[in-house]
Amino acid sequence: MAWVMLISKVSFAVFAAALALAQPAAAEIDASAAAFTAPAGTTRFVLELSGEPQPRIFVVDKPPRLVVDIDDVQFGIEGPIAPAGLVSDWRYGPLGPNTGRIVFDLAEPALVMRQFYLPSLAGRPGRLVLDLQRVSAPRFAAAARSARASVDAVPAIQPEDARAVVVLDPGHGGIDPGASSGDGTLEKDLALAFAKRVAAELEAVPGLKVLLTRTDDSFLSLNRRIRVARAYGADLFVSIHADAAPQNFVHGASVYTLSERPSDAEAAALAARENLSDAVSGVVEPDVKEDVSDILADLMRRETKTFSLEFANAVVSSMGVAVRMNSNPHRYARFRVLMAHDIPSVLLELGYLTNSEDSQTLTDPVWQARAAEAVADAIARFFGLSDSRAGARQIGRTQDAATLRSQ
Repeated sequence: MAWVMLISKVSFAVFAAALALAQPAAAEIDASAAAFTAPAGTTRFVLELSGEPQPRIFVVDKPPRLVVDIDDVQFGIEGPIAPAGLVSDWRYGPLGPNTGRIVFDLAEPALVMRQFYLPSLAGRPGRLVLDLQRVSAPRFAAAARSARASVDAVPAIQPEDARAVVVLDPGHGGIDPGASSGDGTLEKDLALAFAKRVAAELEAVPGLKVLLTRTDDSFLSLNRRIRVARAYGADLFVSIHADAAPQNFVHGASVYTLSERPSDAEAAALAARENLSDAVSGVVEPDVKEDVSDILADLMRRETKTFSLEFANAVVSSMGVAVRMNSNPHRYARFRVLMAHDIPSVLLELGYLTNSEDSQTLTDPVWQARAAEAVADAIARFFGLSDSRAGARQIGRTQDAATLRSQ
């Protein structure tokens, strides 16, 4: 009987040890109190902790927020703590089994100018201190793109560079002609000419810097287009194309955004064709792999999707009173060229080269000018900017809307 009891005790001990290993580790750091002060135009946040943390800090734009992730933390902060200075609101809570998150809603763009930890002394808990400093909107946007939050890590942007960057991407090019019309008009030529028209229109808009992924008849892989946009520091990416369809009656301009699930069969087929455009070069690159943490990538993807949808709606609204649109003007599918997680992106199809009316209007300089103005106005509105000619254009478009839509 004794050996049975011994085996039982040993078995219980092994079971208890295994159960203990299976349980998530208890939080090692207690966050017990917090406070805000706003000395001399800055803002200081102090978090009392039972141990030294290794915080991961980054910012997210539109609206501006500062995010602090801390491993193995348990929040036990009592009572509501009022924000101050550059922080308009804040919240905290568990992000996962072993991570806590603090989110600061910023009243205006700000970065961390100083961060330090004061160890426990004379019975007082340790303190994590963050000092925030106001920065320009472009500098904050640069920090958000690079997933940083420190003033030192993000150099000041000179006034001549403090412009929103729009990257226009003329589709296809070089050995990849894209779609073609019956009379030999090529998609790659239309896309480049139209991108140059839009860029010329946007020259009149202060606060914008416009760049093209290609300015001549060159071939660029889909992944390289994304890399070029990111190298330019793009705040908006517009890929320009002209479509083709098996049915010659399909017509009109349309805008596409990224989605893993296509809006319809036609959108899925178009994405499949565009995603294979690299095949003409003999080399098909793999999908873009984003080198960011899962949490940050998810935050960025959600925000980028929201801004992409917002811009797509602006394009549909602006072009809808200027040119003939497709009956389903906003669609979505898994386009590889739109897969940058940190850049709002759309694919603009100007019309169908397989439709006789579209094929004629796409090469008409009057139509091109009207459509380019509409796209430029949508871009300017997206950034809250405008040029001196926008009002006159809109009045003219509104007066002639019925005529234009019938063309």
